[in-house]
Amino acid sequence: MSDSREWTPQAIQAEIDALKHKPGALLPILHAIQDRVGFVPEGAVSIIAESLGQTRAEVHGVISFYHHFRTSPPGRHLVQVCRAEACQAVGGRTLEAHAKASLGVDYHQTTADREITLEAVYCLGNCACGPSIRVDDAVRGRVTPDAFDALVDELRTQPLEVIG
Repeated sequence: MSDSREWTPQAIQAEIDALKHKPGALLPILHAIQDRVGFVPEGAVSIIAESLGQTRAEVHGVISFYHHFRTSPPGRHLVQVCRAEACQAVGGRTLEAHAKASLGVDYHQTTADREITLEAVYCLGNCACGPSIRVDDAVRGRVTPDAFDALVDELRTQPLEVIG
């Protein structure tokens, strides 16, 4: 996960204009904005609402209903813990509790150092190798609490990416 990119009203409008003519455009627009910026900024809500002929409350309602959408910048790394039954059957709940305790956050929160945002997912397609997590774009299987701690240490010592 890169650090959040700056957003502008023009960038938000470009994502809206590319998708607003599709049926049910709100969800694809929200996904596109989050993919581009890293989250759905509060300032984007009124732009989206006006462009789609909806109220800000309607747009905000969709954002708050789906746990996938973030309304604040995520940490430098996104760690997702699988909560599907197959992972739970092989220690996923223990891993989940350990991740929350060791990071000092709950799901949909970011560590105080802004390094890691913790999220739940409900299947990573790695069922035979649970418990599984996804770190940024990489899925890892058979994750133990010790392996989780080592991974977090590794993430925190990685140098910042130079974007540009």
